Amino acid sequence: MTTSLGAASAAATIAKDPKLQIPGSFNGLKSASNSLLLTKRPQGFRAAAAASPGPTTFIRAVSTKRPFCLFLSDDLTSSLIMSTGSNLCFIPFPFVPVKPDTSVEQKRSKVEILKEHSNFIRYPLNEELLTDAPNINEAATQLIKFHGSYQQYDRDARGPKSYSFMLRTKNPCGKVSNKLYLVMDDLADEFGIGTLRLTTRQTFQLHGVLKKDLKTVMSSIIKSMGSTLGACGDLNRNVLAPAAPLYRKDYLFAQKTAEDIAALLTPQSGFYYDMWVDGEKVMSAEPPEVVKARNDNSHGTNFPDSPEPIYGTQFLPRKFKIAVTVPTDNSVDLFTNDIGVGGGMGRTHRMESTFPRLAEPLGYVPKEDILYAVKAIVVTQRENGRRDDRKYSRMKYLISSWGIEKFRTVVEQYYGRKFEPCRELPEWEFKSYLGWHEQGDGGLFCGLHVDSGRVKGVMKTTLREIIEKYNLNVRITPNQNIILCDVRQAWKRPITTALAQGGLLQPRFVDPLNVTAMACPALPLCPLAITEAERGIPDLLKRVGLKYNESVVIRVTGCPNGCARPYMAELGLVGDGPNSYQIWLGGTPGQTSLARVFKDKVKIQDLEKVLEPLFYHWKRKRLSKESFGDFTNRMGNEKLVELVDKWEGIPLGASRYNLKLFADKETYEAMDALARLQDKNAHQLAMEIIRNFVASNGNGKIE
Repeated sequence: MTTSLGAASAAATIAKDPKLQIPGSFNGLKSASNSLLLTKRPQGFRAAAAASPGPTTFIRAVSTKRPFCLFLSDDLTSSLIMSTGSNLCFIPFPFVPVKPDTSVEQKRSKVEILKEHSNFIRYPLNEELLTDAPNINEAATQLIKFHGSYQQYDRDARGPKSYSFMLRTKNPCGKVSNKLYLVMDDLADEFGIGTLRLTTRQTFQLHGVLKKDLKTVMSSIIKSMGSTLGACGDLNRNVLAPAAPLYRKDYLFAQKTAEDIAALLTPQSGFYYDMWVDGEKVMSAEPPEVVKARNDNSHGTNFPDSPEPIYGTQFLPRKFKIAVTVPTDNSVDLFTNDIGVGGGMGRTHRMESTFPRLAEPLGYVPKEDILYAVKAIVVTQRENGRRDDRKYSRMKYLISSWGIEKFRTVVEQYYGRKFEPCRELPEWEFKSYLGWHEQGDGGLFCGLHVDSGRVKGVMKTTLREIIEKYNLNVRITPNQNIILCDVRQAWKRPITTALAQGGLLQPRFVDPLNVTAMACPALPLCPLAITEAERGIPDLLKRVGLKYNESVVIRVTGCPNGCARPYMAELGLVGDGPNSYQIWLGGTPGQTSLARVFKDKVKIQDLEKVLEPLFYHWKRKRLSKESFGDFTNRMGNEKLVELVDKWEGIPLGASRYNLKLFADKETYEAMDALARLQDKNAHQLAMEIIRNFVASNGNGKIE
């Protein structure tokens, strides 16, 4: 699998940057629980490693965070493909876990120290929530993330900061019950800002909750069989899976696997329930295979006698993301996850040692071993990811530093066997699931487009009425849309009418640019935002000016953290200053290629100076059916920069790339169907007809 940033280039980056080198004196975590883990590993594990041929190698902690993905085939055999390096042959690498040297104090970030002294994410958050202040202190601000919340304030407001909290739910596969949806809708009106937001990880975000209302809101969500536990913080985040409620064995297995992984990696120490429902655990029984996999310590993965057998006192070095899917279906943006096909999107402006990275193949496992393989990967990152500098704590940096072979070898020690080589997979494609579809059980589902995932106004009221009236469950998609599930055939017509009246358009009436566009919330509430994203993207899409069937994957974020995954877009805009964006080019419609930086600090008012020449030359010089991302990759940055720098506007006599030739959609669609027979698009065929007509009439002089 080819990526824009391969293992070799990443290794070169690390070789030049001492910050990414494995610290010579850093032998792992200093916490008592980690020392206990390493001293109590099964003797057979050490003996087997010591007996293996070749030189003994000691593994020291390294920074890394890299996405992996679970791919499921039609016969329900699953291959686990991880973001680690290239798909190379296995090279033996003897590995002996060693006890950390606790005689010397190891450097750790402030957050690591806070976690260790928090009594498993309780103190001082429990005390801060009882004060009359509208906000919480810095330590509690870090800890409340593990509970699924971020402290924010309105950056548009003047005067004293007006603090509030954003809550994010955790919904594996994007599944939302009828009861939970209605409760979230009510909470948004009563305690939030009156809107719900659908996220790129298939969850809800509820903005504007005041500190005094936090316990009421949290307990309401929990008692409605919802959760915010682990939606933020240094642990496994929401597990993605295709949102389509298809009654097919591969989709059903993918969704069950996602739910099992989410359960496996859910914190066990009870801090969440202690804080919000006074210790009452409101949860369904876990599948026995999940409990068995979590408790298994045959390969030294667990902290013995700890309330957190997988996470320990320190949890993970940084957030961790997992996606599960089936062959061809890349609705989950597979390559951007830690476990999936691998990857990670976060970076820091003007620090070349930080970078987004695609997942890479690691290996294949049978379906019955998926939970054990996932656990082994998580533990490898837990034990070796950097904890001294959070900029380099994601798993992608560990993999880049170690290389794929070494990473695979260490994971295999915790897994207990070698991975099989990866299987060949069909080509990936993005699936939106908009419109009406058969579920396969006699029912229907309907995918609805929601601009930037913001459910508000008449749309919010309409959705509430339909979901409540027909007792529907829903699903949130990784593209910030919503799916109505389990619709009876007899309900299709009245629901379609109600949706139209509420402004929820059928797919054919949604601008193709909007179908794939994404933006993060950014200003005014996100404290990390540098510039606009959600509020600015509607105007930006209009300024792009493409018509009808022309579409480009456009994603906008207010900062380089990459929450809307701009580094996979054909055109990504990443906030790098007030009203200023860094422009990324080169992603593909199927979301399988990493984009690259094209321009820095382009002011919002100057976007046309960059975009107009790019789109003009794409329309005139592209190959047949060549996407914008593929065109920019073929041309290369040097040539594209030249086209932009020498641009003096649309040449005289040339038709504009977005010339509107059709007055109505029906005419366009008829022309487009005819054009496809000639391997052309509607605009090309129309212009050819017009030119032929003009030429046959004496250059337009009709007698």
